[in-house]
Amino acid sequence: MKILAFSDLHRDLEQAVRLTEMSKEADVVIGAGDFASVHQGLEETIDALRGIETPTVLVPGNNETLDALKTAAIVWPAATVLHGDSVEIGGKTFFGLGGGIPVTPWDWSFDVEESEAEAMLSGLPEKAVLVVHSPPKGHCDEAGNGMSLGSVAILKAIEDKQPVLAVCGHIHEAWGQESKVGETGIVNLGPAGRYFDLD
Repeated sequence: MKILAFSDLHRDLEQAVRLTEMSKEADVVIGAGDFASVHQGLEETIDALRGIETPTVLVPGNNETLDALKTAAIVWPAATVLHGDSVEIGGKTFFGLGGGIPVTPWDWSFDVEESEAEAMLSGLPEKAVLVVHSPPKGHCDEAGNGMSLGSVAILKAIEDKQPVLAVCGHIHEAWGQESKVGETGIVNLGPAGRYFDLD
């Protein structure tokens, strides 16, 4: 299975066009949140992506709410929005959890408390593909000031359930970074688009 994954488009419509073209090479597409910028431009960004006909998994970032993303994605037949739940595509299970975890300092942000995230991640099946907007604590989560901004709940879920792959975004300074927890590869995606091959 070939996966194309990206995060943090933030209204970059030109990149949305490039990702649409790249999707033709993939069996599954993942969008790991932040299609909008501070709740602006979500519809236009999703509209620019909806030419992707490959089965697509989306999670909300902290720049759009779950409800707004579900509403916007109605026009995109190939897309499934996940937040604390899973979908099976091509024999693989994809589990998604969006939002800023832990809670960010911004009052406009769509965030999830660590305790709530832990409860929502309890349904993560073993050996799934984990799609989260926020990175796990200590992995691909270092901000420009050196602070580790990732989620303890996400880290624990990866340690416990060992997904075959965990992809995230959210921390822009960590775009492109990779890490491992046990056998699980973790990648902070960024908007460029990256292919993964799964057995």
